Amino acid sequence: MVVNSAVNASSTVFLLDVDNTLLDNDRFASDLRAHLTQQFGQAECDRYWSLYEQLRDTVGYADYLGALQHFRRDSDNRPGLLATSAWLLDYPFEEHVFPHALSTIDALNKLGRAVILSDGDIVFQPHKIDRAGIYGAVRGEVLIFVHKERSLDAMQERYPASHYVMVDDKPNLLAAMKRVLGDRLTTVFVRQGHYAAQADLASLSPAPDHVIEHIADLKALAGELVPAAA
Repeated sequence: MVVNSAVNASSTVFLLDVDNTLLDNDRFASDLRAHLTQQFGQAECDRYWSLYEQLRDTVGYADYLGALQHFRRDSDNRPGLLATSAWLLDYPFEEHVFPHALSTIDALNKLGRAVILSDGDIVFQPHKIDRAGIYGAVRGEVLIFVHKERSLDAMQERYPASHYVMVDDKPNLLAAMKRVLGDRLTTVFVRQGHYAAQADLASLSPAPDHVIEHIADLKALAGELVPAAA
C-alpha cells in the first residue's frame, strides 16, 4: 500500500519501521490483552491470540481486526465485541509514541527524506500511523506492504535515492534488505521491544551497521548516516 502519491528524488531516504521502532506496540498488545480479559475472560483472551497467531502465519503480517473477525464467529451477539471494535479504533496511539520519535523524524527530514516503510493490514496499520501523529510527521510519506523486505523494487521506484537508511527493531529484516541493496543501504537496529530483546546478532549475516538503544538516539547518529557525496 502506498499512501502518498507524490514522487521526488532524494539523495538519502530514511526508511522507518513503526511498531516498536517509533511506537510502543508491546504496550498496545499488553493493553489489548487486559481489555480482552476484562470483556471475555482469560480463556477467550487466549483464544483471540491463538487466532491472531494463526492468521499472522497465514497472511504474513499482524492483523488485529482480522483476528477479531475470526474471534466473533462462534458467538457474534456478545456486547463485548462491539466494545472491543471501538476500543481498537479509539486506542490512544499518540500517547505511546516513543520519546523524541517525532522530533527525530523532523531532524531526518532536514538531512534527506523520512519515509515510513511498514508491513501490516491496509486498514488498521494506516489508522494507527495517522492516530499516532506519525503520518503528519513524515508528511504523508508512507508505504505499507505485506512483506516490506520483499518489496524493495517498489520502494525504490516510489522513492528513488542514491542511498537508503533502514531503521527497524527486527535485525533479521535489516539483514535481508542489506543482502539485496548492499552498500546502497545502511541498517540501524533499534534495540526496543520484545523482538529486539530476543534477537541474536551473532547469528546474523550481515550484522546491522549500527545499533542504538532508543529511537531518540538516532538524532545524534543521523548526520553520520548521510554519505559525504550525497
